Amino acid sequence: MAKKIGVTMEVGNDGVAVITISNPPVNSLASPIISGLKEKFQDADQRNDVKAIVLTGNGGRFSGGFDINVFQQVHKTGDISLMPEVSIDLVSNLMEDSRKPLVAAVEGLALGGGLELAMACHARVAAPKAQLGLPELTLGVIPGFGGTQRLPRLVGLAKATDMILLSKSISSEEGHMLGLVDALVPPGDLLTTSRKWALDIALGRKPLLRSLHRTDKIGSLSEARAVLKNTRQLAKKIAPNMPQHHACIDVIEEGIVHGGYSGVLKEAEVFKQLVMSDTAKALVHVFFAQRATSKVPNVTDVGLKPRPMKKVAVIGGGLMGSGIATALLLSNTRVVLKEINPEYLQKGLKSVEANLKSLVSRGKLTQDKAGKALSLLKGALDYAEFKDVDMVIEAVIENIELKQKIFKEIEEICPPHCILASNTSTIDLNVIGEKTNSKDRIVGAHFFSPAHIMTLLEIVRTENTSAQVILDLMALGKAIKKVPVVVGNCIGFAVNRTFFPYTQGAHMLVNLGVDLFRVDSVITSFGLPLGPFQLGDLAGHGIGMAVKEIYAKVYGDRMFQSPLTELLVKSGRNGKINGRGYYIYEKGSKPKPDSSVLSVVEESRKLTNIMPGGKPISVTDKEIVEMILFPVVNEACRVLDEGVVIRASDLDVASVLGMSFPSYRGGIVFWADTVGPKYIYERLKRLSETYGGFFKPSRYLEERAMNGMLLSEPKASRSRM
Repeated sequence: MAKKIGVTMEVGNDGVAVITISNPPVNSLASPIISGLKEKFQDADQRNDVKAIVLTGNGGRFSGGFDINVFQQVHKTGDISLMPEVSIDLVSNLMEDSRKPLVAAVEGLALGGGLELAMACHARVAAPKAQLGLPELTLGVIPGFGGTQRLPRLVGLAKATDMILLSKSISSEEGHMLGLVDALVPPGDLLTTSRKWALDIALGRKPLLRSLHRTDKIGSLSEARAVLKNTRQLAKKIAPNMPQHHACIDVIEEGIVHGGYSGVLKEAEVFKQLVMSDTAKALVHVFFAQRATSKVPNVTDVGLKPRPMKKVAVIGGGLMGSGIATALLLSNTRVVLKEINPEYLQKGLKSVEANLKSLVSRGKLTQDKAGKALSLLKGALDYAEFKDVDMVIEAVIENIELKQKIFKEIEEICPPHCILASNTSTIDLNVIGEKTNSKDRIVGAHFFSPAHIMTLLEIVRTENTSAQVILDLMALGKAIKKVPVVVGNCIGFAVNRTFFPYTQGAHMLVNLGVDLFRVDSVITSFGLPLGPFQLGDLAGHGIGMAVKEIYAKVYGDRMFQSPLTELLVKSGRNGKINGRGYYIYEKGSKPKPDSSVLSVVEESRKLTNIMPGGKPISVTDKEIVEMILFPVVNEACRVLDEGVVIRASDLDVASVLGMSFPSYRGGIVFWADTVGPKYIYERLKRLSETYGGFFKPSRYLEERAMNGMLLSEPKASRSRM
């Protein structure tokens, strides 16, 4: 069969036309594929030698769905007519209402538009372990080729809403049990069985079933309304700020109340509205931004090949070290975990074991794989095991002298090709590697806590780090299922530096008299999983104090100095570590706001004495969001200005994956561009006139605001990457 992009049709002696979608790697439904399908179905319909039709995909995959590049084009041009007409023209009229029986032969995957095409066929024959699902909501839209109507009719309403709302795919085995798949056959028999099935329908031996006309699985109207009511409550909980979930439920309901065809028409109309929504623009942006992170000028485009990382040493078995070790073990990499004494080493090895156990108990890992992973781990108290490692990741406490000493030692012991990486989150790498002679091998591998769960890996390069080392670490990052983002070397790197004003803005608000629990609740309503105070509790206030000092040395002139954290620690509250911070932490229950912390807050307010006329300020929720997040945008502007990231979208990905900034807002820079640089600049200018230098707009923000430019537009000058 032709490997080129397109749709082919072959008519066999048995009178069955096999129509094959070919668009590697996943046969996505790009515009030429859609027009090819229309043409071939018309052709098959008119030919007298065609009795029945089988639809399949080339290369062992049915279809991964609609081509997302089209969304990007629509967003760039604002031209909705670029969306091809598929739902009525192709799916309903040519396929489902075809006079000739049509069977889908599914293997590999049928996702999104791919599954929607299969559901419009009169039967579905599948190979084992194929993935079936409608993940459209993750891109801010709803299924648009009739999926909201046909899936409930094939698997029942409760299962369909669950699959669509949570973007959950199921296996063809489960699909067979539910009635989405009519027959499950070995891959070698897929086409012969499908052809026979199609002919059986043509000869009246099997019924010709049109999914859209079925009602046997919908139940009574009152049953359906009860399911939809539950689904609406679920949508409120999982997607409070997103329109596509509620819109999708409305469209499903339309079809149940007024019939499938009416539902298909409403689906098409709602789909077009949602494509142009801010949410879809943001989610599609994040999708492509994440792909773009793998392109690094002068690293990925100079013909280098990544070297294999067979054995990696991790120094330090604390929270971060044990998490990093876990992530490496899960990808089949041998790990040596080094600690300074037997007691710490035991603790570190136990943590790794506990991480794996928790993945097993949450169903994310089989017992078998956990055992295999653990067998690749070795504990060490000296450097004897380091003679043949490909990489060392140092994850000890943020102490400059200690790190310098370690780097000098490992340089002498490790093989000359070994990468020397640090998991520091704040210290300048040039300082860490100051006493070594291998500056080209030194790199930052900054994981986010907990390291075996959070997906961001900041790869920090100095002026001296070699391209090969960066490429190797990017490949390792992908192997351990992280998203590597390459950034420049500065205090705090990209993510922590961009977000250091986050806590400070919150502290300023509290010292101005705003209730701290209100601040947390406003920020979680905006879409971050934790407010700044709960985040501080989680990280531990001791760390917060240490980091603040490092930042104060470099960025002191634009920091808000608040005694709140020190007072908190002095009153015996270290955060979640000792069960008390701003909140009370008890095992097995949610963190509870601790009202007795208010006396500490009062003391802080007395010391800072910034309440105008000694009275608490009155602010709206919107102002709270602005006073906390606009300074973050302001720092993001400096990060862009200094070329710490290769492109603005890298900072968006890093903010979504590293700080859990809501993906449906597109990341920190994308969101700022949506709000408008001019508005942000004017708000910060006014705030700085009232409250001082912390809010002072950066030069980059001012220039962009004055010139009517977006923050994300590339600079004309070269970045220092």
